[in-house]
Amino acid sequence: QVQLVESGGGLVQPGGSLRLSCAASGRIFNINAMAWYRQAPGKQREFVAAFTRGGPTTYADSVRGRFTISRDNAKNTVTVYLQMNNLKPEDTAVYYCNTLPQKVPWGQGTMVTVSS
Repeated sequence: QVQLVESGGGLVQPGGSLRLSCAASGRIFNINAMAWYRQAPGKQREFVAAFTRGGPTTYADSVRGRFTISRDNAKNTVTVYLQMNNLKPEDTAVYYCNTLPQKVPWGQGTMVTVSS
């Protein structure tokens, strides 16, 4: 089983930046793709960004050019980052990481609030 722990959320003003982290541990050797998702209040969870092993990164149209997904591989863990720049109020959501497609139980997520 894979365990996911997200962190790095917080309150930021419009135009600000945050970097989210996702620590993935457990049976990570067979993960080919990891992604960030988000769920805004009253809305369904949606795809934000992803990378695939040996393939390109992909982004939702709403975040392309502002968000960057990256990763760090260690022996028994993978850390996936989401650098978020030029944040907008509509980016307010709980952010989750998971495999792509989603196969692992959701973690607790990390809340991002963009407000002045």
